[in-house]
Amino acid sequence: MNLSRASSILALGVAIAAGQAPVAAQSSIATRYRAPADSLIDAALKDSAAWNRLAKLTDTFGNRLSGSPSLERAIDWALAEMKADGLENVHAEPAMVTHWVRGEESLTLVSPRNAPLRMLGLGGSIATPKNGITAPVMVVGSFDELTSRAAEAKGKIVLFDVPFTTYGQTVRYRVGGASAAAKVGAVAALVRSVTPMSFRTPHTGNMRYDSTVAKIPTAAITVEDALMFRRMLGRGDKVVVTLKMNAQTLPPAPSRNVVGEIRGSEKPDEVVIVSGHFDSWDVGQGAMDDGGGAVAAWEAVRLMKQLGLRPRRTVRVVLWTNEENGGGGGRAYRDAHRDDAGRHLLAIESDNGVFKPRGVGFSGTDSAMAVIRQVATLLDRIGAGGVVPDGGGSDIEPMMQLGVPGMSPDVDESRYFWYHHTEADTMDKLDPHEVALCVATMAVMAYVVADLPAPLPHGAAAAAAQPR
Repeated sequence: MNLSRASSILALGVAIAAGQAPVAAQSSIATRYRAPADSLIDAALKDSAAWNRLAKLTDTFGNRLSGSPSLERAIDWALAEMKADGLENVHAEPAMVTHWVRGEESLTLVSPRNAPLRMLGLGGSIATPKNGITAPVMVVGSFDELTSRAAEAKGKIVLFDVPFTTYGQTVRYRVGGASAAAKVGAVAALVRSVTPMSFRTPHTGNMRYDSTVAKIPTAAITVEDALMFRRMLGRGDKVVVTLKMNAQTLPPAPSRNVVGEIRGSEKPDEVVIVSGHFDSWDVGQGAMDDGGGAVAAWEAVRLMKQLGLRPRRTVRVVLWTNEENGGGGGRAYRDAHRDDAGRHLLAIESDNGVFKPRGVGFSGTDSAMAVIRQVATLLDRIGAGGVVPDGGGSDIEPMMQLGVPGMSPDVDESRYFWYHHTEADTMDKLDPHEVALCVATMAVMAYVVADLPAPLPHGAAAAAAQPR
C-alpha cells in the first residue's frame, strides 16, 4: 500500500470513529465497498440456496423446542453442514436451557353447548389437576377491567379478550395474565391469541409467574373463540369450560449455541456477529421463527467463504439456543465472552421473519449510526438501504448491555404475527426471493463493518427486547 493511500484510509477511519466524516469521506465507503457488496448481493439472489437449506432443516427435524431431541439433532446437523461448507472454527458452545414439556392438553366448551375448542398451553404454565378444571368463564378486555371487577373473578377462568394493537402492547396479557388473574382468585387464565389475523389458529408463547401469588394454569385460545365467548356472555348465557393440561417444567437441560466463522485477515480477535435463533416453539416447523433468520445468517457467512471475501475482522455466525422460552443461549455466550466484549464490534440478529427487508434497525452511538447509514447505501439497489433506530434481538441483548452495538434487519412484518408461534409457521409462508434478500442484507452489513479501516464505535445503549 502506498503512503498516500494509507494516509487517506487512516484519515477516513479517524473521521468515521469521531462521527465527523465529511461527505467525500462518507461516499468513499460506498465507493470502496461497492464491488464486494454487489458480489454478495448477486450471489445471494442467484438461487434459492438459503430457502432450500431451511426447507431441509424444517422438513427433517420439524419444530425444535429447547430441551427436545429434535433441537439437539438439528444442532448436530448444523455443525456437520457448516464444516462441509468450509467455515472455520466450527464448534458448539454449551448452554443450559429451559426444559418445559407441553404434554397432553385440551379445552372443552361445556355450556351452553358441548364442543372441543382449539388451544395451546403457554410456555412455562403449570398443569391442571388430573381431571382438569371446570369453571365458568369471565371475559375482560384489560388489566384495569379485571381490577374493577375483581369481586366477580373468584373461582372463575378469566379470559383476556384483548384485540391486537402492537405486539409489545398486547403480549403483556400473554406474559402476565395468569398472575393477574390469580391475584383476584381465578382458578385458571386464558388469553386471546396475540395476532391480528386468525384462522382458528391458537398462538403459544412464553408466560411468567409472579412469585408473590399462586400459580394457575394458562393457555391461549383462538380469536374466533374469544369473540364467541364474549357474544355468549353478552346474551346472558353462562359459559363453562373444562381445561386440561399436563404441562411440566423439568430441570434445566444441556444444549448448545452453534458457531462458525470467517476468520479476519488482520484482526481476527475483533468480531462481528451475524445470527438467528435455532430453537422454536413446539408447533409448526419453526420456519419463520426463527429457522429462517438462523439459516439466512449462516448463508451470509457461507457466501463470503464461497466468494473468497475475507474481511479484516472475523465474521462469526451464531445459531442461538433457547431464545423462545428462557434466553439461555444469549446469556451463556455473554458469560463465555464477557472479557472480550470490547472486541465485538457489532451483533446482528434476525428474528422478525425473513420477509422483504427495507433496511436495518441499529442501536449504538451517534457516531456509529453515521457509519451504518453510509454502509447501508450499498443496499439501495435491493430497496434495503434504510436505517431506523432500536435494532437488536433477545439473544444479542446480553452483549448489547455490555456496550456492543446491535442490529436487526428491518423487514415487512405485516404477515409475521399471523403465523407466529402457531402450527402454521411452515415453509410455504416464506418466499425464496425474500429470504435471499435477507441474506444479502445481513451479508453486506456484516462484511463491510468487519472490513472498515476503523472499528465501529462502541457504547451502545441496549434496546429492551420484547418477548417474541
